[in-house]
Amino acid sequence: MRAFWIAFLFLLLGPVGCSLIAQRAGGQTHWRQARWASAGLAPDPSVHPEAIVQVYAARTWGWKSAFAVHSWIVVKEEGAAEYERFEVVGWGVGRGLPAVRRNLRPADGFWAGNPPEIVGEKRGPEAAALIPRIKATIAAYPWPDSYLTWPGPNSNTFVAHVLRAVPELGVELPPTAIGKDYLGANLLAPMPSGTGWQLSFLGLLGIGVAREEGLEVNLLGLVVGLDPADLAIKLPGLGRLAIPLANGGCGGETVGS
Repeated sequence: MRAFWIAFLFLLLGPVGCSLIAQRAGGQTHWRQARWASAGLAPDPSVHPEAIVQVYAARTWGWKSAFAVHSWIVVKEEGAAEYERFEVVGWGVGRGLPAVRRNLRPADGFWAGNPPEIVGEKRGPEAAALIPRIKATIAAYPWPDSYLTWPGPNSNTFVAHVLRAVPELGVELPPTAIGKDYLGANLLAPMPSGTGWQLSFLGLLGIGVAREEGLEVNLLGLVVGLDPADLAIKLPGLGRLAIPLANGGCGGETVGS
């Protein structure tokens, strides 16, 4: 039994330690001096007049970056000159500010110096049909004035809530999106991609199975999993790692995603 718990802690915390070392080695300036400008990922509205929906994720600030990403969603209606960015942040919530913010940063901005990645998007008529539902879901978000880094509700809880309500988006959030499994008082819900189901107790303990996510086990908010479709494993801190194939290739790698 002792060997089991040692192996369990190594599996759960070992990857987090590796991620923490990597993040610290990279160095970080104070968040006020960090880069928040556009990363150049969002299509130029003047060149792309079609409706666009994108979901982004970037490593969080400070020591939390070893564990988690911050995610947000942006929409651009057909013919619109600008994007609208929606997310949840904790800054100022204790002073009465809402947790849900609109256009806090550029649509595809760096997050405290960390580069964002697009984890899912829709364009054209399909996106145009989904945007009203996305905005209605944001307006009905059940924790508009609450923020808790761990286990939630937080930024990833917010995006996961939108994805569950609009499953046509078909977006799989990174395993490092801590808080995505927070369901409040509910125990059963669709996985964020809408392609399977999960059981979760306050985002602290749970299990989920879906076509997109594969198998995920949530232990104290940290995800361990296996995605057979993409030949990948999921580890705390490190995120999704490709499983090398016998011929020396790999099934695709999105480290830290």
